[in-house]
Amino acid sequence: MFLKPLNYYIVMLTMLGFLLIIVFISHFLQFPNANPLLPNDLQTTILQQNPNPDPFIDLMGAFKIWDSKVGCLNFRGKYKLLLNSTKVKVSSLQEFDSKCEMLKMNYVSVLVKKWTWIPDNLDNLYSCRCGLTCLWTKSAVLADKPDVLLFETSTPPSQRRKGQPLRAYMDLEAERRRSGFEDIFVGYHAKDDVQSTYAGSLFHNNRNYYLSRQKNNDTLVYWSSSRCLPRRNQLAKKLLTLLPYHSFGKCLNNVGGLDMALHKYPECANDPISSPRWYDHLHCAMSHYKFVLAIENTVIDSYVTEKLFYALDAGAVPIYFGALNVHDFVPPHSIIDGTKFSSMEELAAYVKALANDPVAYAEYHAWRRCGVMGNYGKTRAASLDTLPCRLCEVVSRKGGRNSLAD
Repeated sequence: MFLKPLNYYIVMLTMLGFLLIIVFISHFLQFPNANPLLPNDLQTTILQQNPNPDPFIDLMGAFKIWDSKVGCLNFRGKYKLLLNSTKVKVSSLQEFDSKCEMLKMNYVSVLVKKWTWIPDNLDNLYSCRCGLTCLWTKSAVLADKPDVLLFETSTPPSQRRKGQPLRAYMDLEAERRRSGFEDIFVGYHAKDDVQSTYAGSLFHNNRNYYLSRQKNNDTLVYWSSSRCLPRRNQLAKKLLTLLPYHSFGKCLNNVGGLDMALHKYPECANDPISSPRWYDHLHCAMSHYKFVLAIENTVIDSYVTEKLFYALDAGAVPIYFGALNVHDFVPPHSIIDGTKFSSMEELAAYVKALANDPVAYAEYHAWRRCGVMGNYGKTRAASLDTLPCRLCEVVSRKGGRNSLAD
């Protein structure tokens, strides 16, 4: 009769012993954070009451304070695993590391068909890796016998015979709709035949890149959106009611109308003679603010658009709502991920505390100043800037016109 109670107590004592061991070990050991890009303790530390708040406006001054109190040596040490990005494999980004022997052609011509938003200044003759030369053009005069036809707003031919150009189709919108007739699909996802991220500079070549070193402290957040989607508008309204902001688009506009950025910041005029366009002065206007609200139209894995990258290029800190794997695409500690906060009130409190802490705010710029790119280098390498060479490489591997027909 004593065997059953005795076994019961032995099991319970064993389990209690294991629990005590775990508690003891966890007291002395600090387990690594699952997400090295957003240390959990950093958010808590900044949210704590700052005994000496400093509502700074001079960004360069904040950098100097950060240099004296933290410095690049400590920042690199914190993110040492990300210093050599070639050793860090990320499934969200394509890496073209195939052997040169796989190429069947040393010259490939791409003819871009019909109307497309692809910038004209992408047209060029490129010297790519492995001795491959790539012609990218919208002119049938320059590419009268193209190896591949690129379609973006129109549908490729339904059939292709051997000896005819390959058909490439590009869709960088969230849905990634294929035409059904392409030989090569270009999209923003790593699973597509050729990936093209939104991080490239060719999205905004002809813009005023004057960046202000003076940051607004009375108005913390920049936002500009003229496509007032219900979800995005509601999310923006919830946050912006808690923070001082300027909205320059049609949605939640509070600056007296559209095209008011040049009225507030005349130094941002790109060309004083010609009529201004909203995107000419986008980066310059953003640079006057400590934070830029970036909300994607749709929350889809890997759909990280120019809304975020514009803010980084403008020297502001993005407050981001969008792809859950966004950290695969950005530099370490460069964005505020809105999804990591339990409420809008907590996020707003964090932003306000950060705006009054030059050291903590400057740390969001340390990746650039200390050369810690993380995956961001790969994101740029997979952007529209490098699309010609990468598409030409795929065409070369397939054999171009000599590729087998449907």
